[in-house]
Amino acid sequence: MSRPELVLASASPRRVELLALVGIKPDRIEPADIDETPLAGETPPRLAARLAVGKAGVVAERAPDAIVLAADTVVSVGRRFLEKAADEAECVRFLKLLSGRGHRVYTGVAVAKGGQVRHRVVETRVTFKVLSDAEIADYVASGEWKGKAGGYGIQGRAGAFVTRLVGSYPAVMGLPLYESVNLLQGAGYRGMGYRS
Repeated sequence: MSRPELVLASASPRRVELLALVGIKPDRIEPADIDETPLAGETPPRLAARLAVGKAGVVAERAPDAIVLAADTVVSVGRRFLEKAADEAECVRFLKLLSGRGHRVYTGVAVAKGGQVRHRVVETRVTFKVLSDAEIADYVASGEWKGKAGGYGIQGRAGAFVTRLVGSYPAVMGLPLYESVNLLQGAGYRGMGYRS
């Protein structure tokens, strides 16, 4: 192989799809299993950075000659974290909290190569319209919220809830493309470009 192997440290199909938009196809997908519990007093952007760096580091230890890309998304309302909803009842609580107000999405992205890890955190501000009980019930019934930070996926039905977005749409989906490409290029990755 003329370039180092690119390993995506994530099982998220959305991240694979986003990379494909800019002509990047990971050679391998190897999710990192780390404890994602916030530390005492940890802010949302620091958590996003720590988790992205941690995931990249864990996978880089197993693939020391590869370039490893990892990311993590944290949704917050004030200093409150909205992690992946555990069940329908928690998803309903999240959506009621987000209804009619703004929240912040922090996406950390990290690239590891040769024992070094570089990272960035992207902040995006998102505002939801006021959601009716019927809209919340329909969204929860759709199942789209499963496995998504904050209990929603902006690329699906919840896109109709967004009245304002300031920042990076792909970051809210799970991977800021501009920052990811810059970090990969900085690590010497030369695999960009559409493939036929």
